[in-house]
Amino acid sequence: MPRNSKRERERELADNQRLLRAWKAFHREEREAVLSGPYATTLAELFRMFSAIEHVKPAQLVGLIDAIDWGAIDYQTRLVVLHEVNSAIVKFRESQNLDPIDDPLPGAPPNAFQVIRKVVNQFPAKESPPGRTGDQ
Repeated sequence: MPRNSKRERERELADNQRLLRAWKAFHREEREAVLSGPYATTLAELFRMFSAIEHVKPAQLVGLIDAIDWGAIDYQTRLVVLHEVNSAIVKFRESQNLDPIDDPLPGAPPNAFQVIRKVVNQFPAKESPPGRTGDQ
């Protein structure tokens, strides 16, 4: 006797699709909040680079991120930026038929995402604006 009936599998698939849509909607809303929030002018060029990542060299991306005053940017906004840069890099790698994530071996130089994460997190973060929490 099969472990899951066809109806149970269909229900699980529908639930997974609903959760994926909700997850994507949540991240879309977070991105829109960042791009319309107090750091919009600072981060607009960075998000434009994410959308055209195939035309951006890693050094350019790291250079722009290094030029941003991360000490003035709240924690939740930093999380959104890290999520967006990770998504852009993964999407680009997959379009090139590469593994989505390819961290270097211990002792090897860090990859672009690791450098970016270090730059973004090197300063103490300000408190998130009201209505936005890092717990979501």
